Amino acid sequence: MRIINVGLIGLGTVGSGVVEIMTHHHEDFIRRAGVDIRLTRFADRTTERFTDLGLDPEACSDDWRSVIDDPEVDIVIELIGGTGVARDVVIAALDAGKCVVTANKALMASAGEEVMDHAEARGVEVAFEASVGGGIPIIGPLKHSLTSNEITSVMGIVNGTTNYMLTKMAAEGLAYADALAEAQAQGFAEADPTADVDGHDAAAKIAILASIAFNSRVTLEQVPAEGIRSLAPTDLAYARDMGYVIKLLALANRTETGIDIRVHPTMIPAAHPLASVNGVYNAIYVVGDSVGETMFFGEGAGSLPAASAVVGDVIEVARHLTGDCLGLVGCTCTEQLEVRDLADLTTRYFIRLQVADEPGVLATTSRVFADHGVSLASVMQPEVAEGHTAELVYVTHTASEAAVRAALDEIRALGVVTAIGAVIRVEDL
Repeated sequence: MRIINVGLIGLGTVGSGVVEIMTHHHEDFIRRAGVDIRLTRFADRTTERFTDLGLDPEACSDDWRSVIDDPEVDIVIELIGGTGVARDVVIAALDAGKCVVTANKALMASAGEEVMDHAEARGVEVAFEASVGGGIPIIGPLKHSLTSNEITSVMGIVNGTTNYMLTKMAAEGLAYADALAEAQAQGFAEADPTADVDGHDAAAKIAILASIAFNSRVTLEQVPAEGIRSLAPTDLAYARDMGYVIKLLALANRTETGIDIRVHPTMIPAAHPLASVNGVYNAIYVVGDSVGETMFFGEGAGSLPAASAVVGDVIEVARHLTGDCLGLVGCTCTEQLEVRDLADLTTRYFIRLQVADEPGVLATTSRVFADHGVSLASVMQPEVAEGHTAELVYVTHTASEAAVRAALDEIRALGVVTAIGAVIRVEDL
């Protein structure tokens, strides 16, 4: 049996999980998958990790080029993350004729075309299952099991940090800042949570999923993203009273006029399968013309779940190397669909305004919506103590994003409006 040598660059949370899985299951892979895979080279700038993981010092280096330059290495695993050094690593590995396995969502969402072109030019493979959904199999199913379908929609909860926070805010009434502090204390949120709470992480993932699902390149820069910073416990309480749940949803739909893609807090019916996905769990919902509705659920982050997806890719690529059949499924972006402008979206909206507690405010703000062609389905005005800021809560009928935004720009300038508390799109899935 041919031995497949693997070099691992990046020994952080996921990298250490890869070492653990491949060490414990080496014989299982030979028996179950018919491949003899061996980790033979390692690189990381934090050299203390080599000792912590019990690695052979002779196989370790703080220079990633030592892995690329080793002629015995067949597959390079890149787990650095980001689009700087990681891009150099991946491109160099491919140009050296080595297959690459990566969990790098930012790289694949922003430079995926360049990466795939380099792989094709050298006749090698790039596998990136762990870039979306952690341990949830989704890229493989989209590229293999569901290829007989025209996928019309792919959407999901793909960020465990924000899902954990929203779950806490809904269940315990925590404010945003308190939910974030708890997520950080539990290790679910980074010290700088920007990528998660502002929707950038989810945007990269939905760009990858849309590209595969619709066979048309979508990049990170094309995905409008809004995060959860503006949400308050009262918004989740209003949603519950209306029979909805608020999730940070990543959505991509194939329409007659192009790809509708976006990331934002969304009200979805409490009866929908995605509504019951709580805590740090992820779920991805796919609709195909033949298969109908499917959902992939599981742990979206963490050392072993993500490492499971990485090692799964390594095994698959090793099988192809052993069978001399690389390139079975390369880049699938064979169409050129337009990405729709967010302003063209039509949906319903939940809007919470903070206003002065005085007569005529309701009529004034309602008139602005009417002037912009935004029809109101319901209005709520909770009672407040005298002298306090009042709230107005609107739910619209289906309206265009452009009209709603124009109305809100005018409302924001009204002297009686203190703040626009929240604007949440309502999806009746």
